[in-house]
Amino acid sequence: MLAWILVGLLAIYGAVETVRRLRLAAQLAAAQAQLTEAAMRDELTALLNPAAFQAQVDHKAQRVKQSGGSFCVLYVGLDNFERLNDGFGESVGDALLLEAARRIATAKGIEMEACRMFGSEYALLVSGGDALGTGMAKSILAKLAEPFDTQGLNTRLSGSVGIAVYPEHGAPEKIVGHAAVAMRSVKAGGGNDFCVYDPQMGMEIREQVKLVNDLRAAIAQHQLQLYFQPKIDAATLQVTAAEALLRWHHPQRGFVSPVVFIPLAERHGLIGDIGRWVIDEACRHAGKWREKGLRMRVAVNISGYQMREDDLVDRIEAALARNRLQPGRFTCEITESVAMEDTKVTRQTFERMRRAGLHVSIDDFGTGYSSLAALRKLPAAEMKVDRAFVCDLEDSEDARIIVSSILHMAKALNLRVVAEGVETAGQCDLLVKMGCNELQGYLFSKPVPGDEIQRLAIEGLGFGGAGFSDSLFQPTNLAKL
Repeated sequence: MLAWILVGLLAIYGAVETVRRLRLAAQLAAAQAQLTEAAMRDELTALLNPAAFQAQVDHKAQRVKQSGGSFCVLYVGLDNFERLNDGFGESVGDALLLEAARRIATAKGIEMEACRMFGSEYALLVSGGDALGTGMAKSILAKLAEPFDTQGLNTRLSGSVGIAVYPEHGAPEKIVGHAAVAMRSVKAGGGNDFCVYDPQMGMEIREQVKLVNDLRAAIAQHQLQLYFQPKIDAATLQVTAAEALLRWHHPQRGFVSPVVFIPLAERHGLIGDIGRWVIDEACRHAGKWREKGLRMRVAVNISGYQMREDDLVDRIEAALARNRLQPGRFTCEITESVAMEDTKVTRQTFERMRRAGLHVSIDDFGTGYSSLAALRKLPAAEMKVDRAFVCDLEDSEDARIIVSSILHMAKALNLRVVAEGVETAGQCDLLVKMGCNELQGYLFSKPVPGDEIQRLAIEGLGFGGAGFSDSLFQPTNLAKL
């Protein structure tokens, strides 16, 4: 009897132990599944990570091979996200990335796989051809265009979307990269749009990579050069200042337009080195002019990247001191869009410019969204009317109204106005009658090397009938240098 009891107890114990082991195995399997799932997800957005996304692409490609059909990869890049992230900090940036991920992943409400690739870039995998892909792209852009209200920041984002279709646009291991190439092609064109991959895009990207490498060499090998375009006083038609303009003479390609290489420099982290060189070189030329008795203000374009550098004003002051120049003879030309950013960093930079006594000009005015309240806060001494309005001045009543309005606004704010892109005598006459202060453009002179400016001044010559103002040759109090 006792033996049967022992057998029964052992059987019960064995059953309990089996249940315990099965439960433990299930718990271990669940934990392993959670770890595996976590390893497949982006930590911030919980979307798939790149490795997991590529695995989904490979799986989808196998199904297409077996059953036919097609699928799209959409590669989405947020435009100008880095500027917001730098200006407002990583916590705001992360919140924007999280909200953008949510909008992108739910843009169309259809079944798809979503991934955060790198930084502010995402990818989507959806069944169907390019018609479905373009519809998705439009939906994503519309979602991104809706205002973002994040941690007290109300802003808008735009995106660039590249579309690649399998099997039409390449093997599974290349399809994501091809969508990314299409996205970068959109960004290069200004962003806020979409396009379908074309093999020609890959060639364009390779050409850009070569040009970027050449640009790096150009900085090191001193291939860059500054030219200067004079600014003409509208009342006296005499030269009063000059704007420094960057030129690149490539050994094989010849002249490369700044319109081509400046955006490349900004996208590939070269604009900082170039900007520092421009400041030093412009001050060096102005120092040479001063030694010859020509004390002329020099203007330099300051990029948005430079405005966010903590030591920008320190470096300008150091360059001025090395060349014995007064701060008031150095103009910082800052585009209207950059001036209106109103981030903490740019506000601090403007304040440092004011304290240093630098001359500040708002460039390309009329192309942005300035307000009187915002302009009043800036330490600006002048604004430049964008050439787009000047070129239409003789033929367009709208252009004349806009320029007249800018001049009235400037007068109310006690700002001087420079009109750039003046090419005809008719434009010149209209601008003088309207009360413009300074003129700049091909009517008077194309940009010329710094040594040519010096020669024309010393020999008493000028540009297109515009001589140098006598005030530029008056002795300067050395105590002010």
